[in-house]
Amino acid sequence: MRYLVAVDGGGTGCRARIADPSGAVIGSGQSGPANAMTDPDRAAFNVIEAAELAAGAAGLAPDALSDAKAVIGLAGVNVGDYGERLRRRLPFAESMVLWDAEIAVRGALGPHDGAAAIVGTGSVFGARDGNAVRLVGGWGFLIGDQASGARLGRALLERTLLAHDGVGSGSALTDAVLKRFDGEAQEIVSFAHSVKPSEFAAFAPQIFQAAEAGDPIALEIVGEGVAAIEASLRAVMPRDCRRICMLGGLAAPYTPFLAESLKAMLHPAQGSALDGAMAIAVERFTGAWSAARS
Repeated sequence: MRYLVAVDGGGTGCRARIADPSGAVIGSGQSGPANAMTDPDRAAFNVIEAAELAAGAAGLAPDALSDAKAVIGLAGVNVGDYGERLRRRLPFAESMVLWDAEIAVRGALGPHDGAAAIVGTGSVFGARDGNAVRLVGGWGFLIGDQASGARLGRALLERTLLAHDGVGSGSALTDAVLKRFDGEAQEIVSFAHSVKPSEFAAFAPQIFQAAEAGDPIALEIVGEGVAAIEASLRAVMPRDCRRICMLGGLAAPYTPFLAESLKAMLHPAQGSALDGAMAIAVERFTGAWSAARS
């Protein structure tokens, strides 16, 4: 019997499923982080470990993976040749290494055409139109990730400094941020130069809470994020799009601020990124097996 393997790997962990050719899952496994760009050796190890654990949970020996065809969605493969380099190290009979955003969009939309916004610490936007998939964004905090939590936090610190210098107006929100840093602008600058995007993103709940209370600076910052989401969705969505999914940790906070025309198209996600990887595996590989048997 031949098998299908689906893997979803990112900065927090790596999940795998093994299934029969119909896509019916027979085992699952989980391992450590898998970012193909930041740590390719660890990514390869954890993808293989998660798949082996899934095989073990299904009562299969690890060498069963040599008779499996796999779809692996990983962070970091949208840049350079990291995906191809990792693919060559995998033990499967055939492997497709995709950007994790692609399997997330596929899982969220299920069998439907439509668009998805994935907004958390970072951001990326994608759409499915028949067999065509298009992704935009996801270029990282320094030059991309518009509307992300990291960009919201950076915008808040920027406006706090402008208010401190008398260049821009302030609000209760910027006053609270300045107080957090003991009123010292230099402390804000030191913080901004020493932290990761996730620490900028930690300001996002405070921003949305202030925006809901009508704070003018918070409303400006959230409004800029909403504009970026709407522009990105309109750039990728298929013609006559009727389905949009909002994914990620900031999906719910952003939703009330979206234009009514977009809110009318919102649908809950059909499934997870791992569901998306398995759906792609069934579509791409089972047809080839059927042809070989005929």
